[in-house]
Amino acid sequence: MQGIAASQPYVIAVFLLWAGLVKLFGRRMRAQAGRTALARLTGPARAVPALLLVGLAELAVAAALLAPPLHRVDGVAAALLSAGFLAYLAYARVAAPASSCGCLGTHSRPVDLRAFARAGLLLAASLLAATAPAGPALPAVIMLEAVVLLALSAELDRYWLTPLRRLLVRVRRPLAIPPPADVPLETSLHLLRRSLAYCSASAQLSSDVLESWDEDGTRFVVYGARGRTAVFAVPLAGDDPADVRVALV
Repeated sequence: MQGIAASQPYVIAVFLLWAGLVKLFGRRMRAQAGRTALARLTGPARAVPALLLVGLAELAVAAALLAPPLHRVDGVAAALLSAGFLAYLAYARVAAPASSCGCLGTHSRPVDLRAFARAGLLLAASLLAATAPAGPALPAVIMLEAVVLLALSAELDRYWLTPLRRLLVRVRRPLAIPPPADVPLETSLHLLRRSLAYCSASAQLSSDVLESWDEDGTRFVVYGARGRTAVFAVPLAGDDPADVRVALV
């Protein structure tokens, strides 16, 4: 537990360094500040100065966390900053639900649960840092928490989540037409029952499906028909009921 607590200052500091540098040196972010929830809170004219002020505060807290020795007040400062993030997100969700928070990038996505989870994780890490004893940090813990924070950052979705979704679409091909052998019988029956051929012969049918088989891209479905047999031909690759044919034999 001591190693986990001792790792928190590094996790928080790296995240705050990233956030502060983006706010101070990101031209696109400053240009977009007037369209974020921060502009609703401070007014459009004061959005950029407020953004820069927050960036300076983040860098100051990050420097304090990294500069040895670690003092409890450094963790308390990080906790207050994280609590401020949570309060700001709550305000943004209520007052400007269609605006982005402008926390780390220029995306236009509104505040969502991931943003709250990220701020909550930072607050928990800050509270641990405030009670962290002197001791070595655990690199594995730092890496794990950093990965979680990055995964919760919608600003980075275009670098990993969007490509991952595209890859899954290519692999799974959800809109591809399944091969004929994979078409369930119920799918063919649904198409069959909507066809004019079925409507014209339904009064003659006297049984449920007796048998079915596939041949040359067509599924043949057999019903009893008052002493005769009704054979329906249902295309496996189509979805037009007009293509269904019937023969009474």
